[in-house]
Amino acid sequence: MRVRYIVAVAILVLFSFTVRAQDNLLVKKLAGRFAKATFTADTKTVLSMSYPGLIKLSGGAEAMAKLINDRIEALRARGVIAFDGWVNAPGPFYKAGTQLLCLLPETVKMKVLNGVYISNSYLLAISNDKGKTWTFMDVGNMPKNVLLRLLPDFNAALEIPAPTPPTFFPDQD
Repeated sequence: MRVRYIVAVAILVLFSFTVRAQDNLLVKKLAGRFAKATFTADTKTVLSMSYPGLIKLSGGAEAMAKLINDRIEALRARGVIAFDGWVNAPGPFYKAGTQLLCLLPETVKMKVLNGVYISNSYLLAISNDKGKTWTFMDVGNMPKNVLLRLLPDFNAALEIPAPTPPTFFPDQD
């Protein structure tokens, strides 16, 4: 009897680790797609994967697309030639009311004529259906009052570090 109980507990623990690993892979894959769309100015994909509350707060999809494009154009006007980056491993999952939240560190590269600027920021993954689907928003520079307006049940245990200022690395020519 005791052996069956131990085996059942072991299977349950193993199953929960497997589910957690699959959740991590799914969130990272989707966040990577969101980040790539951001870096390539694919506003259609960015909007389809963005947290709906952020789109609404931005004035709707058309207004948010304009904000994204204006920001990219402003960076290009300051000499940025290309954008790139990647999403790193997701942190733990947090319950926030009926939502699940997960923070993903993001490395951003901005190529300029004589080198590259690299900075670190954060994407927040939000699920309204227990992890079946995810939406995202960049929270690196988001003021706390805006975050709480978007996510009134935000879990204070999820700490969002400040993004790092861009570091310049000159070309090695």
